[in-house]
Amino acid sequence: MDQARILVVDDDKEIANAIDKLLTMEGYEVIKAYNGMEALDALVVNNVHLILLDVMMPKLDGLSTTLKIREKKNIPIIILSAKSEDSDKILGLSMGADDYVTKPFNPQELVARVKSQLRRYMHLGDMGNISHDSQILVGGLSLNKDEKQLLVDGDPVKLTPTEYRIMELLMTNAGVVFSAEQIYERVWEEPAYSVENTVMVHIRRIREKIEINPKEPKYLKVVWGIGYKIEKC
Repeated sequence: MDQARILVVDDDKEIANAIDKLLTMEGYEVIKAYNGMEALDALVVNNVHLILLDVMMPKLDGLSTTLKIREKKNIPIIILSAKSEDSDKILGLSMGADDYVTKPFNPQELVARVKSQLRRYMHLGDMGNISHDSQILVGGLSLNKDEKQLLVDGDPVKLTPTEYRIMELLMTNAGVVFSAEQIYERVWEEPAYSVENTVMVHIRRIREKIEINPKEPKYLKVVWGIGYKIEKC
């Protein structure tokens, strides 16, 4: 794997510098920005593999920045925030973030989450270079594992790396019900603790992209009290 380049965005320069040192020690290349506008500018001129993004910043806050980034790019975004309520986490994930870490954070935990996101992203991108032919068809859904592309009735759907992995898991096992904990452990590749809200937000975002009526889904179904599945068609 080539050296991953990480964009760290935080208006607190001490925190940005501390994260820079932490990630540099792990072998990553780090670029820093101190508000959302600087982050967007940095993405224009740099090939970035992951973004660590503070929420409360001047000029353009982290959530608005996430929305802007998601208009064009699907690179992993980890939100950093002093707000630890579930509602804040759900809001961040709803905006398009892949993960949410509260401040003050444990350095080892932050590094582990960075590695987990990068592992999935690098695998999904060209660096994965998977050569076997594999296509999954479920009704009007077509998932091409080689191209990492999902089509709905022939139209391409833009998924984040996390959303793609969830769809790959569920479509590969169409009809099988997975609990939120099972989905988290298979997709995030780490132990699951109180992850129902995290998984639920990603499921909701996928539904909005693949279902004609997300409130009455044809494909991505909830089995109440148990988990989620892709309906066999």
